[in-house]
Amino acid sequence: MQSFCVYHINAPGQEEDASTLPQGYTFPTMDTLAEMVLAVLEHYGLKHFIGFGVGAGANILSRFALMYPHCVDGLFLINCTSTAAGWTEWGYQKLNAMYLRSSGMTQSTEEYLMWHHFGKNLPTRSYDLIQLFRHYFKKSVNPANLGLFIDSFIRRTDLQIVRETDPSKKRCVRNFRCHVLVMCGAFSPHLEDTVTMNGRLDPSNSTWMKVSDCGMPLEERPNKVREALYLFLQGLGYAVNQYRRRSSAASTTNDAFKVLQAYRKSFDYEANQLPSPTANPTTTYIHRQEVHIVENPINQHTGP
Repeated sequence: MQSFCVYHINAPGQEEDASTLPQGYTFPTMDTLAEMVLAVLEHYGLKHFIGFGVGAGANILSRFALMYPHCVDGLFLINCTSTAAGWTEWGYQKLNAMYLRSSGMTQSTEEYLMWHHFGKNLPTRSYDLIQLFRHYFKKSVNPANLGLFIDSFIRRTDLQIVRETDPSKKRCVRNFRCHVLVMCGAFSPHLEDTVTMNGRLDPSNSTWMKVSDCGMPLEERPNKVREALYLFLQGLGYAVNQYRRRSSAASTTNDAFKVLQAYRKSFDYEANQLPSPTANPTTTYIHRQEVHIVENPINQHTGP
């Protein structure tokens, strides 16, 4: 990660120890929050980026990538949903939002948030991590602001993405133009949502990954996330670029030749682990498209 610059974006009023938003404040919709990402890019002079989002953040980055595909090189999404809220989710979260605005962080709301993040089998999980999140919800979150955010999230619209396997028709449907990795924890209540989203993605540029024995992969299985992220970046070509920078700095021709040999061997090994390329030979990103972290569980020749 020392080769990348990381920009962390919070929704309005969602940072730690945030002040309460003004009375009558209209919280942005999910689409408006996605538009606000563009303002961040313009402020820092960024032309494109790799998006890393969890939960609602993953949904917001997905919307941005659909609005501005030329700005996004790839999406790494954890516990993401592509559909509108169902009646059960809407009902529970509507109550939570009401309690948060009127009474603060109640016990029932805290328990729902713990389930929302960790899913099932909570007593068997890391005690320290559970206590850390409970303390965070009680002490660091502004309840009124969180209530507004939840209310906005349950009013989200469907992403309207459509799987199309016919190459001649792909440009005519709404879907991601960048590579997408959708990750989910096996205990997460959002597991089915990620499966549904995966079924709507283009299998040629998407991967679905389930991490066992966790609900929040980033917090509970950071090593697994690190490995997946490394391979994802490698698939986007960043490992190759890093090699080129290193090899150009070799002090002698002999050193450069040794580095090149090592790289070629590692590349041959990786190529042997992958299926033979079947993409259009005119595609300039053929090597990127053949790098998969896990095999997509949905047959690439099967329609939606």
